[in-house]
Amino acid sequence: MSNHLPKRESGFSLLEMVVSMALGMIVLGAAVQIYIQGVSATWTVTQRAEMQQDFRAASNMLTKDLSLAGAGLQPPGVAIALPAGAQYGCDQTGTCYLGTTNKLPGTYPLNGVTPTLYGLIPGYRGGPMLNSNPEATDVITVVYTDPSFYLNCYTATIGPAAGQVTFAPSTTPVNGVIPAFPPAGCLPGNVAAPQNVNDAAVGLTAGDLVYFPALGAVAEVTAGGIAVGNNGVGATYTVPFANNDALKLNQTVAPKGLNSIALGAQDTSPYRLLAITYYIDNIASPPRLMQQINGHTPMPVADGIEYMKFSYDLYDTLNKVAQVSQNDGGAALGLLPNEITKINIVHMAMDSTQQGAKGYQGLDLETSVCARNLTFVNKYPFN
Repeated sequence: MSNHLPKRESGFSLLEMVVSMALGMIVLGAAVQIYIQGVSATWTVTQRAEMQQDFRAASNMLTKDLSLAGAGLQPPGVAIALPAGAQYGCDQTGTCYLGTTNKLPGTYPLNGVTPTLYGLIPGYRGGPMLNSNPEATDVITVVYTDPSFYLNCYTATIGPAAGQVTFAPSTTPVNGVIPAFPPAGCLPGNVAAPQNVNDAAVGLTAGDLVYFPALGAVAEVTAGGIAVGNNGVGATYTVPFANNDALKLNQTVAPKGLNSIALGAQDTSPYRLLAITYYIDNIASPPRLMQQINGHTPMPVADGIEYMKFSYDLYDTLNKVAQVSQNDGGAALGLLPNEITKINIVHMAMDSTQQGAKGYQGLDLETSVCARNLTFVNKYPFN
């Protein structure tokens, strides 16, 4: 008779199982944490890159327009008298967008008592207050001629009826000969013919501004151009410039309003103006940098803009002294916008609050732009 010990089965005790599960959970938790941190870092880098790209595009657009302030306006530093009540920052719906409530029009600087259009119009504290700063943001408007639309090839004639302007090839004889169309010098060398005044892509539309240098007037188109006769190169176009336009430039009763000019008056070099206003819209969330061109509906340029502030360097022509870093564009010193020589972007900021408690990111622009088309014409005294 043999004695056999019972066979013992292998396995884990309860304590061993608990310990192994705890260790496994620790390793798994660490792996998950590393994964979450990796995803978060990737998201942060992606967001930062996207924000930098958006901010760079917005700042490039703004600084390019600032550098063109006054371009094409002759002579440099020109001041164009406007009718009383002229305004900007409103569109064809009658909605205005500026001021702390985002529902006010912008008013032009006064030269004496006359509202005046300059190549650069400071808007000191003309924008809304934002939570990021107790001081109201600034607005800025730049004005220059449209280099891509060759309206200057046409002769503009007031009429045939009130509230209309006819754009046509010149019929005024020079030495007994009717000039050819287009006239010499109105086109770049690589362009054969001007566009139609009612061209679908670049022609005049309601809200556009047209400058008539010989008549000393700026007016707002209130409807698109209408071809009279054959539509095409050399055609004649009648364009409405009715009273009660959104920007109040065409008024009959006001001096310098287009419709106060006698029928038949002519201008041989009209230009379309680009009056471009930048402001912050705080009605949207987050606040946006907006761009408005002439009397058209504003378009967003960038989201997440938290502040915008400018100052200006000017040259006091009367006293022959430079005045730098004037927040109000020199108004308190009695200086005019056509004495501005440099625009300083004191503070333009974009922020992005990340999800939850992941942190905060921001970008800031501080730079200066020379207004070379205004009064930067060797005015500084030599010492």
